[in-house]
Amino acid sequence: MKLRDALVDLYRKVATSLPPDVEAALRSAYKKESSTARSILSVLLENVWIARKTGRPLCQDTGVPVFFVKVPLSVSRQELRDTIVKATRIATREIPLRPNAVDIITGKNSGNNTGIGFPVMYFEETKRGRLIIDLMLKGAGSENVGQLYGLPHAELKAERDLEGIRRCVLDAVYKAQGKGCPPYIIGVGVGGAKDQVSRLSKEQLLRSLQDRNKNEVLARLERKIMHDCNKLGIGPLGLYGKTTVIGVKVGVNHRHPASYFVDVSVCCWADRKARLTW
Repeated sequence: MKLRDALVDLYRKVATSLPPDVEAALRSAYKKESSTARSILSVLLENVWIARKTGRPLCQDTGVPVFFVKVPLSVSRQELRDTIVKATRIATREIPLRPNAVDIITGKNSGNNTGIGFPVMYFEETKRGRLIIDLMLKGAGSENVGQLYGLPHAELKAERDLEGIRRCVLDAVYKAQGKGCPPYIIGVGVGGAKDQVSRLSKEQLLRSLQDRNKNEVLARLERKIMHDCNKLGIGPLGLYGKTTVIGVKVGVNHRHPASYFVDVSVCCWADRKARLTW
């Protein structure tokens, strides 16, 4: 099999099948909920089953393709970019994916999910011989409610510490008020540069909901934030309930003494992701 064809299959898997960790979290939430929230989660789980059975996309918004690629030194990045673009065009036509790449100036849709900066690709060199490609289809509704904060933040009374990070995430979830299709998965990036934390927060969405942060301080922070978000009562699709968030993942980088940025990346219940190792 060619890498291009393997990438098309990766697209198909991500678009039509929810990862087991996310589905398990939704089923767990279903057992805890009642009334409207329980009914909503039942519909979401039925949607997951139908998409997998019929091979159709989980959502009408098949999102922005975001690739995180670990590239061996022997592999040409330009050839890999070209292969990803070709696979994207084929996947858009065959799965199909909704064309989402729109020219900023003309407003014209490219029709094949490719264009300037589309799909999104992040590359990282690795000394290992394997090519590792993580793909996420990031929905725009949940992307729109993400927030970037600079600490200290006077309005939130958030200082440059873990409590300040917690306040930022709670503010982002509260402001969303159910937009972007909760239950959410929250990725948090903390560091010293705006572009750095934006990438880092998205990368957290690739983590399994069942994993545990290797840093015990951050592991406790993740649990605390998730508990406090669910106390907001926003619930599935914003129609009240116990389950507003099913996962919180925090990643950190060192920062410059003058900067302390927190990026909150919000993902809808359909955290569509998968990995290809080549």
